[in-house]
Amino acid sequence: MTLRISRPAALTSLALAMAASYAHAEPTTGTVLVTATRHPQALADVISDSVTISPEQIAESGAGSIVDLLQRQRGIEIARTGGAGTNSTVFIRGANSNQNIVLVDGVRIGSSTTGAANWSAIPLTAIDHIEIIYGPLSSLYGADAIGGVIQIFTKKGKGAPAFTAFAGYGTDNTREADASISGATGGEHSISYAISAGKEKSDGFSATRPGIGKAYNADKDGYDHESATAQFGLRLAEGHEVGALLLHSKLESQYDNGVAAFDVRSNAKLENASIYSKNQILPIWQSLVQYSQTKDEGATYSSAQASGYSQINTKQTDFTWQNDVQIGADVLQLLYSHRKEEVETNGYKLDNPQRTTNSFAASYNARRGDNLFTASARRDKSMYGAKTTGSLGYGYNFTQALRATASYGTSFRAPTYNELYYPSYGNPHNKPELGKNAEVGLRYDSGATALSASYYRNRLTDLLVNTNPCPLGSAGYTSGCAYNVNHALLEGLTLSASQQLGRFTFAANVDLQDPKDETSGKRLQRRAKKHGNLLADYAAGAWKAGVELQLSGDRYDDAANNNRMGGYGLVNLYATYHFNRDWSALVRWNNINDKQYDLARNYTTPMSKLFAGIRYGYK
Repeated sequence: MTLRISRPAALTSLALAMAASYAHAEPTTGTVLVTATRHPQALADVISDSVTISPEQIAESGAGSIVDLLQRQRGIEIARTGGAGTNSTVFIRGANSNQNIVLVDGVRIGSSTTGAANWSAIPLTAIDHIEIIYGPLSSLYGADAIGGVIQIFTKKGKGAPAFTAFAGYGTDNTREADASISGATGGEHSISYAISAGKEKSDGFSATRPGIGKAYNADKDGYDHESATAQFGLRLAEGHEVGALLLHSKLESQYDNGVAAFDVRSNAKLENASIYSKNQILPIWQSLVQYSQTKDEGATYSSAQASGYSQINTKQTDFTWQNDVQIGADVLQLLYSHRKEEVETNGYKLDNPQRTTNSFAASYNARRGDNLFTASARRDKSMYGAKTTGSLGYGYNFTQALRATASYGTSFRAPTYNELYYPSYGNPHNKPELGKNAEVGLRYDSGATALSASYYRNRLTDLLVNTNPCPLGSAGYTSGCAYNVNHALLEGLTLSASQQLGRFTFAANVDLQDPKDETSGKRLQRRAKKHGNLLADYAAGAWKAGVELQLSGDRYDDAANNNRMGGYGLVNLYATYHFNRDWSALVRWNNINDKQYDLARNYTTPMSKLFAGIRYGYK
């Protein structure tokens, strides 16, 4: 084991560490997960390590972006080149952004050129709740699910008509407002609906520091973000429903590219549209057919010259047919998926502007007394070849509160368009990255006390990195090229727990990890060996107040580990007050000690920030 503790010592010390620390964990009562198995499943039956962020937690968090919200969860680190509107990276268990999958209401989002989701363009105001599943899920979701899957669920209509609204103001002249209306008509042919819209705008702060050189500009770099979402459902008959889901998000953000009068900026647009049909074909057979289209469009304006304009548009079209067959208490799932990716760019001509992937998958989930079993396999076939992935999982309930789990799974990441075709960098013969992950876990949840521990070892081969000199020769590759040459190991131990004592809740999580490039022996870029969070809050009547501590060890900003970024600790305060059932106010003070820290070298991070808002309704 490459951590500073031996493997036997790590396993032996789990119970001691769990008993001695408080950490963030979700209560099992009433919690249902969809992402872990692609169908609703009680948390008590889920083998995968997971976190659910509830609507109440989102509403009370006062988070400025989804990235800020995710940073507080176990197993997750972030990097960002400036403020909330700038480029962000989310690492899950040390895996890069393009080694994880992001879904919005079951629809995959992300750029086909970079392979990663544009986190800054995802509107936090439209989110109902979030599910995070750790570990490889390629056997369920296909390419890129190496580190985990994050699924974002937007608000859904049910019950009587409900209206919600929020308005807030904070440091840097940050303004935020959103509103939504939702409900269902009821009756035999009920129509459900949920419509929301939001806008955020901020003057921001300089995205760079003087150490970055010629790109530095001391001006403020703000952002303007507007979004809208909608969900509609029609009940045709008992067990039969059709519907549509829509998402539109537009973000304009400023960044630095030297001192000039020109307004250097980037524009991003994210659009999702899908239609679905859920049908109970037989008492034991439920079918889901979904057709979706996602557009990820981005433009940068780095100068007034024609060469300063760059536009890259990607479009993904997916057709999925999922069948869940109930066999006693077990569930057999059979799935077919067809995915088409298309890329348009003004910067270079693509030899293959589109590619398709056809996939077949099967999974089986079973419970026998205190024993839980899961198995899945998937075959994906595309222009990069055919890949088969699989996973096995087992769980045993010692008591109603205590469970042990073990799993093994394989995964892969498909080469992006940049790695295949970008001029003087891409190689059309590049192969997918491959992953093999084994993990064990222990969980305890009695309601008031929740403890968990997970040890994982994820070995990656054929890692795609910039190789200089390029093995294809120097002609056209003066600065190297993307090539399958490296191996990596993502190994770590995650501890978390929470304890409720009267009106107090204490929580914490810590990740001890070693994300390492085994070829070079260096730590992977912008990832720490230790990071974690502490939380303590107090609730009394209409009041709820708390303090958070975010901790991270040192990181390196480059693959060679020459540019070290120091560790940091941030202290945040928050409070909410409920005037009555519908009206509430929140105040959040982030980084109260005005700490300067780095998420990316020579890029600025937020100093002390204060934000306050008032909300009508919860959902």
